[in-house]
Amino acid sequence: MIALLTGRIASRNPDAVILDVNGVGYRVQIPFSTFYALPDNGTLLTLNIHTHVKEDAIHLYGFLSPEEKQFFQLLLTVSGVGPKLAKDILSNIQPDELASALVRGDINRLSAIPGIGRKTSERLILELKDKVIKLGLVTAGGKSAPLSPADPSVRDDVASALINLGYKEAVVLKTLAEFETESGLPMEQILKLALKRLMK
Repeated sequence: MIALLTGRIASRNPDAVILDVNGVGYRVQIPFSTFYALPDNGTLLTLNIHTHVKEDAIHLYGFLSPEEKQFFQLLLTVSGVGPKLAKDILSNIQPDELASALVRGDINRLSAIPGIGRKTSERLILELKDKVIKLGLVTAGGKSAPLSPADPSVRDDVASALINLGYKEAVVLKTLAEFETESGLPMEQILKLALKRLMK
């Protein structure tokens, strides 16, 4: 079972990165939190890997930090949470904020994540609160960043990524319309800022 991969970034998008490991390209699915921090294509990168084996496929999920991987695997222990939903949860909330929400029993914060209703939020808190405390995963969360200028050519890609994550198209387009249209930040940062605005 693959637990760690080191290779050069051949290509990337908000959902996955292709790692060239000695001439073999591995497609590794990633949450937005990892996508935000990826270096340029061609750069050597090490990802912590969770290998998910199904009857008809093997899927790799990658994370920059061991903590992200640990949270991903914790989420998979919850009834009804599969790898796609676990990845989507980590795309919407940073591990430290997730830990804090679980320990506080913040159902409203968890329910704001697309695909997570009240019942699933309650299940996450019930099944993970004690584990998070026991593992010492609780840290202080950060503050939201203000909106920044977005290049129109980047906004289409950002909109597509957010819609694929489960946000309604009209809400996504309204949020992105609030960004200034001058050339500005790269896609990774615009995506992060848009997501923070959507989570308010």
